[in-house]
Amino acid sequence: MTSSTSDPEATVPAAVRELLLGRIRDVADYPVPGVMFKDITPLLADPEAFGVLTETLADICAERGATKVVGLEARGFILAAPAAVRAGLGFVPVRKAGKLPGATLAQSYELEYGTAEIEVHAEDLASEDRVLIVDDVLATGGTAEASLQLVRRAGAHVTGIAVLMELGFLGGRDRLKPVMRDAPLDALVTV
Repeated sequence: MTSSTSDPEATVPAAVRELLLGRIRDVADYPVPGVMFKDITPLLADPEAFGVLTETLADICAERGATKVVGLEARGFILAAPAAVRAGLGFVPVRKAGKLPGATLAQSYELEYGTAEIEVHAEDLASEDRVLIVDDVLATGGTAEASLQLVRRAGAHVTGIAVLMELGFLGGRDRLKPVMRDAPLDALVTV
C-alpha cells in the first residue's frame, strides 16, 4: 500500500479509489466563497465504503509495523480509532491545545491565517512505540508536520502517515518530504 512513490496512489486498488471517491461529496463555496470543500460524511454513512476505508488503514498499520495509531482532531479520530481496533492496536488522540487533562507535550505550527497548537498526553507514547499517524486530509501539511514532530518528541518512532485524501494542488507532500525520513506517506486518494 506504500504511496511514497511519485504516484501517491500507485498501490491503492482502483476499485478502492473509485469506491472512496464516489462517496466524497463536493460542496461549493464552503466554508467561504471560492472553496470547494470535500465532504467525507457520505463515505462515513455508507457501511461498505467506511468498512473498506477502515480495513485499508488497518492493512497500512500492519505493513508499517505500527504498535499504536495516532489520530488527529477531529476527523482523524473518526478514521484512526476504528483502524486501530481492526488492527488490534492502541489509539492515541492528538488534540487542539487545552483539550487534554494531565501532563501533555505541545507543538505549535503555522496556519495560513496565524498559528495553532496541538497536544498529546506525554505518557501515551513511549520509545518502543511505532506510530502510524492518521488523518482525513493532507492539505498544506502543517498539521501533519506538527504531529510528526510531536510524536517524535514523545520518544516514539513514526512509521508513516496515512490520509484518506490528499489535496495534491496544495503541496503538503512536498512540505513533508524533508521531515519524513523513513516514514512514508500513504494517500488513499488524491484530488
